[in-house]
Amino acid sequence: MKGLFKTKPRTPVELVQHVRDLLIFVDKNTETRERKREEKIAELGRLLLEMRTLLFGNGQVEPNADACAQLTQEFFKVDVFRLLIICMPKLDLGARQNSTHVIANLQRQRVQGRIIACEYLENNLDLMDILIPGYENEDIALTYGAISRECIRHQVVARSVLESEHMKEFFKYTQIPNFDIGSDAQATFKELLTRHKSTVAEFLSNNYEWFFEEYNSQLLESENYITRRHAVKLLGDMLLDRSNAGVMVRYVSSLDNMRIFMNLFRDSNKSIQRAAFHVFKLFVANQNKPPEIVGVLVTNRSKLLRFLENFTIEKEDAEFEADKMQIIQEISSLDIGDRSGIDSDDCDTSS
Repeated sequence: MKGLFKTKPRTPVELVQHVRDLLIFVDKNTETRERKREEKIAELGRLLLEMRTLLFGNGQVEPNADACAQLTQEFFKVDVFRLLIICMPKLDLGARQNSTHVIANLQRQRVQGRIIACEYLENNLDLMDILIPGYENEDIALTYGAISRECIRHQVVARSVLESEHMKEFFKYTQIPNFDIGSDAQATFKELLTRHKSTVAEFLSNNYEWFFEEYNSQLLESENYITRRHAVKLLGDMLLDRSNAGVMVRYVSSLDNMRIFMNLFRDSNKSIQRAAFHVFKLFVANQNKPPEIVGVLVTNRSKLLRFLENFTIEKEDAEFEADKMQIIQEISSLDIGDRSGIDSDDCDTSS
């Protein structure tokens, strides 16, 4: 007799509809008595876990492709994505984690060969105006950050964020004192500047002046060594990418930029010195170095060569040693007739 009263499992569409109804309740009914709200939020948490299990399986049973497709289509059709983001601050930690996993999975789900999430986000780009500023809220920053990176997987979303005012805010977000939040913002910043090559190249080319002025002053010359370390490494990744060749040539043709990296050689942090070397070598290897850069390299030749000859890294690295020897040879062979007017103090590499 007991089996007669067993609850019938929800279909994927019913599951999404029920989650939607609960999200609307949580969002709108702010004056409902506390106990009822808690019950609804707890039920919502159970349904989000059920949704996650449907998409990922439970370790014993693999997810059903048809069920996943039905859930994906309904999820975006009835705008649950938006409701979930809006309500996220009101959910408990477990529900937020399950929501993040669900959203991550849905970014990759194909329905009849189409990635529904990409189409949805293209028509709802304003959602990034909720997610990105989430870094200013400690309670929700990490959840919104993880979701932002999943959305940035889609080129149309990344382009929208790159072209928005949010990019200027990232120079602030990456330096948030809370280590976890600052690191998360750095991860999102890196994703924006490295994932979609052609879009990034276009952005850097069109926004070169303000972007690198901010990058140099706020990140590379930051007093925080973690900020400097991440910034030097990320800049190296960007400049060494072939798609950014034009931007790289422009950057390494600037004496002011080279001075920053010669000063980074003096950093007490060895990882920063090592990352700075991989950018500095681009200035030296540039076959069309401006006269002022040649002048500074020649004026500082003895100090640079002494520094480079003693510059080592912890692990043996044949590529590093080959690069170092090439740079030493290039600096040694430089020649300039008139070095007057070149101030070498700003580029002192001595400790």
